[in-house]
Amino acid sequence: MAHVPRLTRQLQQLLVAQRVAALGTIGDDGAPLVSMVPFAVERGLGAFVIHVSDLAAHTRNLQARPSVSLLVMQPAGPGEPVHALPRVTFDGQARVPAPGGDEWRACRQAYVERFPEAAFMTELGDFRFVAIEPAGARQVAGFGAARSIDAAEVRLAMQAPAG
Repeated sequence: MAHVPRLTRQLQQLLVAQRVAALGTIGDDGAPLVSMVPFAVERGLGAFVIHVSDLAAHTRNLQARPSVSLLVMQPAGPGEPVHALPRVTFDGQARVPAPGGDEWRACRQAYVERFPEAAFMTELGDFRFVAIEPAGARQVAGFGAARSIDAAEVRLAMQAPAG
């Protein structure tokens, strides 16, 4: 088995342990919008998968401007120094797979495996899967442990088994 660097292992652990992210999009007026989204990882596509409503502003934003940002972070514990919380911000491109296609089915499978309680929502007509392909990221693994990582390193981190 190939060696996985310590910070990459920590990133893998963060992606497995955390189930929600902050999604950053840009509105028609140029204003930023940040929304909370549950996410899954589809390892075959090398993409994060979110499931969004057509009624949500972030859905309209990412369809019009597919460059997005996704922040995943460890929640703060009581008395824990918040400046050292492990976190990663991904830059990526969002795309909406065609309903019923191979990519859509892969996204649905990854999402339902992580959120089985949401299976019924995947059949609602006003919801869409969005695959976010990361181009790179900025990881903070603790105080004094930060790095920029390229798409290849992100894909390596995304290969961890789902949690």
